[in-house]
Amino acid sequence: MKFHSTALEGVFAVDLFHASDDRGTFVKTFHRDTFTQRGLQGRFDESYYSTNHAGVIRGMHFQLPPHEHEKIVYCTSGKLHDVLLDIRKDSPTYGQTTTVELSGDNYRAVYIPQGIAHGFVVLEDNTCMVYLTATMYHPDSDTGIRWDSFAYDWPAENPIVSARDQSFLGLSEFKSPF
Repeated sequence: MKFHSTALEGVFAVDLFHASDDRGTFVKTFHRDTFTQRGLQGRFDESYYSTNHAGVIRGMHFQLPPHEHEKIVYCTSGKLHDVLLDIRKDSPTYGQTTTVELSGDNYRAVYIPQGIAHGFVVLEDNTCMVYLTATMYHPDSDTGIRWDSFAYDWPAENPIVSARDQSFLGLSEFKSPF
């Protein structure tokens, strides 16, 4: 695995180990020691996946303390732009974003530390996004920032956004506990 720093401290794009032959492709999506040797979270308690249509925007999600968590996300099929928003109030990049293209073809993941809101915009139908989270889902702590309340130009003409994601506070109204 090869780690690439992004514009946001602690957020890494990770090139996953993969090997292909006449049978297909094998991909290693996680290796605990590789992450812990870099001082990153190496224990993940839950895993999810979502399948998505082109034009869907999901986000910007996170869990509030004390149930905050690190995440690793990657695509097994399709293509999307993963969007990360810094909501750490003492961070020099507070309110700034970075993006990483994830696809079933580029064998890339994103490591997301606590205090980073996460979302994505889907570029192709049948895009499958996999999530690993370091803590269990806690409904009362699960929240987000409204997807269109910060400086990011979403590449979707008529985005499909859930009512829940539309209801989140905007970044300027959100009082960050991070």
